[in-house]
Formats: sequence, C-alpha cells, structure tokens
Amino acid sequence: MPSTTSDASSAPTSSAPPPSSKPLPPGMVIGPDGKPCKICTAFRQWKPPAPAAPSSPNETAKQSQSQSTQSTAALMAALASGSATVTPTAPKPPLSSAPADAYPEHCPPDVERLGRSTWTFLHTTAAYFPERPSPGQRANMLLLLHALPTLYPCGHCAEHLGREMERRPPDVRNRVALSRWLCETHNEVNERLGKERFDCSIRSLDERWKDGPSDGSCG
Repeated sequence: MPSTTSDASSAPTSSAPPPSSKPLPPGMVIGPDGKPCKICTAFRQWKPPAPAAPSSPNETAKQSQSQSTQSTAALMAALASGSATVTPTAPKPPLSSAPADAYPEHCPPDVERLGRSTWTFLHTTAAYFPERPSPGQRANMLLLLHALPTLYPCGHCAEHLGREMERRPPDVRNRVALSRWLCETHNEVNERLGKERFDCSIRSLDERWKDGPSDGSCG
C-alpha cells in the first residue's frame, strides 16, 4: 500500500500484525501483508520435522514374537540337517515411516508443489499449441502468460516472472517457439535455484511433455 503524506506525529498506529509469541521457522517467507506466506514457502521450511512415533506395545510384541519364531525355525532346520552351528537370524529393522518433511497429499500446495504443477500445465499447453496459431490463439496465449505475474499466488515468484517476461517477451509465433521460450524461462529459474538445465531442443521437449520416450515406457 502507498504511504500517506501526513505528519509522522499524527500518523495512526501501524496496522501491521503484532509479533507472534511463537517464533517463525527460519525458512518462512513473509508476504506483502507482513504475515507468514505459506504459499511462498516450501513445506519443509515452515513445518518442523515431527519426531518419529514410538512403536506401540502391540507392535513391539509382534516384532519380538516374529523374531523368536524365525530363530526357532532356523534352529530346527539346522538340527534336522546335522549342522554343528546355528547362526541366529538377525532382527529386521522396523519399517521406516515416510520422511518427516514429506508433504501430505491432502494438504494445500506449498511453493514447490505449486511451481511444479504450474510448469507442467504451461509446458504441456505449449506442446499442444498449434503449429500455425490463429491471431486469436496467439492473443489468448499472451493473455494467459501476462496474467501470471498478476494472479500467481506466490508474490516474489510472480514478480520475478514479470521481470523475466519484460526482459524476454513471450514468443507465441507457433508451438515450437512457445515451447522453447517456456523452456528457457524455466531454465533461468532452475539456474537461480541451483538445479540442472533442461535440453530445450524441440525433440527433448516433445519427448518430455507430449509424446513420451521412444522406448514406449510411457505407453
């Protein structure tokens, strides 16, 4: 919001929310309203890792009984075969639960899941854009792309995309040009995040977003 021009002594008390009594996670992004912005932050950065749940008494008893049964079976087999020594069966470690920072599927998206879903939509839309789009199709694609810096929920992501689009305007001449433009834009983001660049040749793009690999593994 723009600042007022009234004298500082007569200015009303700031409407910023009072500081929370609970300290914020170190990776939490603060939104333009001064509040924690979950959609701007990766889940693992704002959700503290949960401690591993201890095994219940029933589960512990079942594991002990299973290990005892396996040891007894090994002993009987060794005696029947005349083996002189018996190596006890090593206890199996308990099954590990899902990683503490795994994002539950039923939860709203965080910044990473939102980003992946958005890029999937954009790349796939470009892959099916016409080879010879009509003026109306070009105009609609430009409207879609130029709406992202305004409507995208992650504020700092939207601002960066808007600056990148000003530097490199979208190329909507045809599906090849649009696919490559999106790939190069995505690669710019990947470089900032320390990720690998993707091959922006149309063959690689079609394999990834339209036709699938030539080995038929995607059907």
